Parts: sequence; C-alpha cells; structure tokens
Amino acid sequence: MKNHFSILASTIICLGLLPAYSQPGGPGGPHLGGAMSKLFGDNQTFSAGLELQVADNSGKPITMPGKISFDTGKSRFEINMADMKGGNMPPNAAAQMKSMGMDQAETIARPDQKVAYLIYPGLKSYAEIQLSNADSAPTNSDYKVEITEIGKETVDGNPCVKNKYVVTDNEGVKHESTVWNATGLKKFPVKIQTTERGDEVTMLFKNVSLTKPAASLFDPPAGFKKYDSMQELMQQEMMKRMGGGMGMPPMGH
Repeated sequence: MKNHFSILASTIICLGLLPAYSQPGGPGGPHLGGAMSKLFGDNQTFSAGLELQVADNSGKPITMPGKISFDTGKSRFEINMADMKGGNMPPNAAAQMKSMGMDQAETIARPDQKVAYLIYPGLKSYAEIQLSNADSAPTNSDYKVEITEIGKETVDGNPCVKNKYVVTDNEGVKHESTVWNATGLKKFPVKIQTTERGDEVTMLFKNVSLTKPAASLFDPPAGFKKYDSMQELMQQEMMKRMGGGMGMPPMGH
C-alpha cells in the first residue's frame, strides 16, 4: 500500500506542476485563458500536439507530451503517464499507474463556468474543481499587450518571428514571455517560453489545426462518476482497487 500511495502522490505532484506556467492555482493542466490567451492573438480556436517542458531548481527537468484543444478560453489537455520523462517520478510509476487505471488523464478548464475537471478514463471517474477568480478571468479582458520583435528563427520546420510579449493584466501584474509566431500559420505561437514561480517553462505546439474543436470536448464524459474533489476521487478509487477501506490514508490539500 505504501508503495502505491507514494507513486500516486508523486504523480499528483507532477500534474500539479502543469498550471504553474499559465495561471497560478489552476488544477492539473495548462490553463490558457486570461493573460496567457493574449499570446495567441486571433488564434482563439485550435487543436495541437503539445509538449510541455518544465525546468525547476531541482535539476531534474520534466517533459510532458500530450494533446490540447482550445476554444476561446476553454481548454482540454490529454496526457499518458507513460510518455512523461524526467522529474522525480519513480522508474516504475507509469506501470503502477496503468495497473490502477490512472495512466491516462484528461483535464478540462472551463473559466466561463469557474470549474475544471480532472478525468481518468480508466476509472470512468472525474473530479470537479472550482477555479479561482484569477483562473476564471475572461479571455476578452482589457489586458495591455506589448510586443517587441527580437529575431527570426525556424521552429519544427515553421519560419517564425521571435517576439518578446509583455501582458499587463487588470491588476497591473506583468506577464513576460518569449514567443515564436509562425508566419505560415497566421502568427500562431508554435513555441512559448516563460517563467512562473521560478520554473522555466517551454510549450511546443505541433501539428496545429486552426479548426474550431467540437464543443463536446469541453464537457465531462456522460456516465462517468463525479467526485467533488481530487482527494475524494483518490480515496474512493484507490480503496476499491486495494481491498476496500484497508487503511487508505487521507490526502491533504
């Protein structure tokens, strides 16, 4: 039990890193609303492969490839734990997560409803999480955007203009990023580098489609069991798979 729980905790910590480089406080996935949405300009609907790279002070950078869909503030991110590399994940974490039905995870952010969903298809379950006011800021907020060209480079075969973006939100907080805007993709930001909470974060977008994603992608799956918190989901689902009520320790916030 202790081994299973330590692996579970490590994975949750890794998932918790995901929102740190967009809107602080968002759960389990890249939240691209608010100030971050301004980096996408007129490209407010798209789907793409997304590789997230986080380099923190631990010296163990983590890479998380997945798939993202975005529609005017709403976002959906899908990840397979087996594809994650680096960080503090134990070597057998992916296999253990798969045995528990938790190797695949999906996160949906709905700033318009001030909620997010962390979904585990293997468990047919999801947790509904309330977003903070900062995370649910409207995409069309009157933010000030300053763009300075600093060069031209090619990223993944896409000729790009390399720009420095400074987005100032309604509270006067500045968000600085380096952005590579692809000239052949309506200036889509195929690469974004930023720093949040001391962590250097890189977002690489591949196989970009600017077609509007289906609305159903931004709702939790019908028929899945809903939990009111991540802690409740973990406790109940882990107990089911480990004998039912056999000393599962409570998860703290």
